[in-house]
Amino acid sequence: MPFNHNDHYHPLLLDLLPPGPGIALDVGCGTGRFARRLAATGMAVEAVDVSAAMVGAAAGLGSPGPGEIVYRQADVTTDALPEAHYDYISCLASLHHMPFETVAKLRRALVPGGVLVVLGLAKPSTPADWARALAAFPVNALARLVVYAGERLNGGPEEGPKAPVVDDYPTLAELRRESARLLPGSTVRPLLFWRTLITYREHGDGDPTGG
Repeated sequence: MPFNHNDHYHPLLLDLLPPGPGIALDVGCGTGRFARRLAATGMAVEAVDVSAAMVGAAAGLGSPGPGEIVYRQADVTTDALPEAHYDYISCLASLHHMPFETVAKLRRALVPGGVLVVLGLAKPSTPADWARALAAFPVNALARLVVYAGERLNGGPEEGPKAPVVDDYPTLAELRRESARLLPGSTVRPLLFWRTLITYREHGDGDPTGG
């Protein structure tokens, strides 16, 4: 497969796991690459996606263990989630397909001390943001070249269902403002390769609706 900007940050996201093993929810799991990384740490993983094709492809690849993965088709914006249940919730390139207010529902699903990580996209807001975005182009080109060469040596790219693409993202300023309102105490960190990481740890107090 081509160089994947989301996969590149898997190690960073795994570094944010709370002490465990515990229960993880992977929202918008796609073909399950990050869910399998979570299971490899010993987490029990619930991996959900609105796409039946994605869930089917992910389930067909199994689990590396030792943690178990349960895949299911679900829409977290409308389906019920258990409250105070998950130790770790991940959203990789999926939240921008939903109303941002969905994070309040995800927050309620965390146990005290649980962690929510959102790896997504946002438009630059400041000169520093624009500089970071421009700097990613040459690094991205080199990474794509290296991955392409590896694919040629290993028989070509993987086949499978493709995730939908959305071109309308919030600005970093909007993301910071809404994160402060709905996830008080969260951090919003711009990353290379046009990604932004929101990290939130649940303390078991406050109003997750922002009211």
